[in-house]
Amino acid sequence: MGRCTRDDLEAVVEAAAWAPSVHNSQPWSFALDEDEIILRADTDRRLRAADPEGRELLLSCGAALFNVRTAIRATGCEPLVRMLPDPDRPALVARVRIGPAGAVEEETKMLREEIPRRRTHRAGFIPRPVPPRLLDLLVKEAEREGARLTPVRSVGAVRVLAALTSAAQDVQAQDRSFSLEMIRWGRPPGSRHRDGVPADAYPQQARRTYPHFAQRDYARGQGWGDRGDQPMATQTGVVALLTTGGDTRADWIQAGQALQAVLLHASAYGVCAAFHTQLLEFRHLRDFVREELCSPEFPQMVMRLGYPVRHTRGVRRTLPDVLEQA
Repeated sequence: MGRCTRDDLEAVVEAAAWAPSVHNSQPWSFALDEDEIILRADTDRRLRAADPEGRELLLSCGAALFNVRTAIRATGCEPLVRMLPDPDRPALVARVRIGPAGAVEEETKMLREEIPRRRTHRAGFIPRPVPPRLLDLLVKEAEREGARLTPVRSVGAVRVLAALTSAAQDVQAQDRSFSLEMIRWGRPPGSRHRDGVPADAYPQQARRTYPHFAQRDYARGQGWGDRGDQPMATQTGVVALLTTGGDTRADWIQAGQALQAVLLHASAYGVCAAFHTQLLEFRHLRDFVREELCSPEFPQMVMRLGYPVRHTRGVRRTLPDVLEQA
């Protein structure tokens, strides 16, 4: 089993749970089986209105899988991954066996340190441009994981994505099923829940950017949110699309791994991502984006990259909450 102990494997699971997920729903569970870590999708946490096919769920599990691989490598061992190993068990995302020991690269150490530091952003950015060399690095990291990250250079295309995001947000706000999901995952001030979106994870009054990308209304008119002044947070940032050549369950998991690789590398340079999944939660809007902006690839994530005014706190379920019996 290389040099990995039971404590090492539990630390890997704790790291995996810091992956991003829509509404911070954390739709995963883990188990340890001798020298293997088992990653399962927790379908009880799937967003049934927004994500009926489980695409976003598997993106989240893919991000958790990248964390597993990174944390194992940081112990000096090698992760040996079998993705979707049993067709009769669709919730079984991966089995990761601990391979031979080896040297730990500096990049692996850096990424491992960023896992609990990375934060999802839910506002505008300060007027500091993301360096082109960093964007080039993020593009290469996504490619290494089997996906494509494309910074959207066209001002017109950015306006289209912003308009579609706002339109999707407005439609979802009128839909009872979507609204109930928001109620489930939007946490009030002082909540002790270790999942969902805390009330201080977004500004009480977000500054509008141009073009403006609509944010989820977790406060639901209750006046929740961080009251800190953010006069500098007026920039949209770099809008980027994460795409894959296929659109199978394996592609969704691969996209999640690529997403987390991008996010951790960005975090190491102080850059955060804001996610805008609203338009991709409508099939016809997702098809439109694919045909007009991504053809022939499938859009898996719309995001904005930039420098935040400050980082928000993160909440995650504890190890006993996510670690089950094999």
